[in-house]
Amino acid sequence: QVQVVESGGGLVQAGGSLRLSCAASGRIFGSYDMAWYRQAPGKQRELVAIITSGERTDYADSVKGRFTISRDNAKNAAILLMSSLKLEDTAVYYCNCVIRVNIEGSTRSFWGQGTQVTVSS
Repeated sequence: QVQVVESGGGLVQAGGSLRLSCAASGRIFGSYDMAWYRQAPGKQRELVAIITSGERTDYADSVKGRFTISRDNAKNAAILLMSSLKLEDTAVYYCNCVIRVNIEGSTRSFWGQGTQVTVSS
């Protein structure tokens, strides 16, 4: 099986920075898209940033210029650097990984358990 574990959330003042990490482990034959989503109370889960296996990136308009996503393929890991944090960035952040799960090339999507990011004034 495959597990995805996030870390790095916490409480930060507005204008501050945080670094989120996620790593996939288990029976992995390769990783494809890796992405960060977030869900604020009472709102739907939304895509924050995504990075492809070719390291093409895309961001939600609300975080462009403030957040940076990167990956370490050797570790099946994704990093989200968040700066100039705003109150509205407060949410549970989830990592999603598309993983190749067998030698035939089948892929599955896996979610982490989420990590809380709280931005205070």
